[in-house]
Amino acid sequence: SLNTMNFITRLFALFLRKNKMQPRHQSNRRPTAPLGSRILTDPSKVFEHNMWDHMQWSQEEEENARKKATENSLVKVQLEDQDKYEREAKILPEKRRQGFKTEKISSKHTKVINDNSFSLKNGMFEEGEKYWKKNYGGGSTVVHEYIYNKSQVKALTENAQGKNRGEELGKVESFPGCDASYRILEVGCGAGNSVFPILEVLCNTPGTFLYCCDFASGAVELVKSHSSYNSAWCSAFVHDVCDDALPYPFPDEILDVILLVFVLSTIHPDRMQGVVNRLAKLLKPGGMLLFRDYGRYDTAQLRFKKGHCLSENFYVRGDGTRVYFFTKDEVWNMFSLAGLTEVQNLVDRRLQVNRKKKVKMQRVWIQSKFQKPLLSLHNPEETTKRHP
Repeated sequence: SLNTMNFITRLFALFLRKNKMQPRHQSNRRPTAPLGSRILTDPSKVFEHNMWDHMQWSQEEEENARKKATENSLVKVQLEDQDKYEREAKILPEKRRQGFKTEKISSKHTKVINDNSFSLKNGMFEEGEKYWKKNYGGGSTVVHEYIYNKSQVKALTENAQGKNRGEELGKVESFPGCDASYRILEVGCGAGNSVFPILEVLCNTPGTFLYCCDFASGAVELVKSHSSYNSAWCSAFVHDVCDDALPYPFPDEILDVILLVFVLSTIHPDRMQGVVNRLAKLLKPGGMLLFRDYGRYDTAQLRFKKGHCLSENFYVRGDGTRVYFFTKDEVWNMFSLAGLTEVQNLVDRRLQVNRKKKVKMQRVWIQSKFQKPLLSLHNPEETTKRHP
């Protein structure tokens, strides 16, 4: 309905409208500045702050970055080792399971403190990611802003109920969250560092339900064993998004929101389209997929040494985890082929500064919103079935 569409649009405006959201975390000696509003106008003042927003690259900077990426891609990882990394992708997170058991994840989080993979599988992140984690609550600005605006989200959700409450899902068996009117899926939930702040909102918002999955069973066990976990409004499950034949514990076309944040980059490029296609099927008409991941020529890409490149723009870290660096055109193409339409698709360029070491790092992320059309243009037969 139009009310539902308006609700989804407003909700995602809260997720990604950074310039009016939570101030940066800083020391008491420095004034705060809203996210997205700190623009470097005087290069001589570059070391006065830790991060500068909306950086414009010169042609020279772009060319230098391209040269560095070309140089560190000259020596490829041998094919037998590439196969090993693919096979061991599911094993690596389990090796870190014991380490996560010692961490205390409070249900009273006021920040989303997570690693940039949004999953255990992305391993240890580089020094440059530590700043983002500390000051922005991890890589996911979408979840970060969701939590800080929970009162607004709650009001919007309550307005969105009504007609959705009587939504017919067809003759399907009971499943977790079957009685909910608004459903969210987080792909790659890791140890739950973003799950519980979200649940803090949902548990007080009738009609909402959160699904969260990770292919590391140890991570899912940690989520389910947490004191704030409640099956009344959350279902955590083990799932490999690369396995197209593996069923989800709920029917297709029931999700209002999918969070895919720093997850797709860990997957082999040949498998990405299949993952996106499958996730698109889970969205209801009008549903949204929120995407954030590494952008082309991010500092993390340029830091790789020769011999770590698996294929073009796809690398393996020292701990065996993998990472891909996207362009916004690649992202648009993948989601469009899956039948989703662009609502937002931008390159988020920032200058990250280490004031003590006088080091500057150009950070690049892709941040996008894609929506499933109310009338499917991807499969005319399905459109006829749903809308006779």
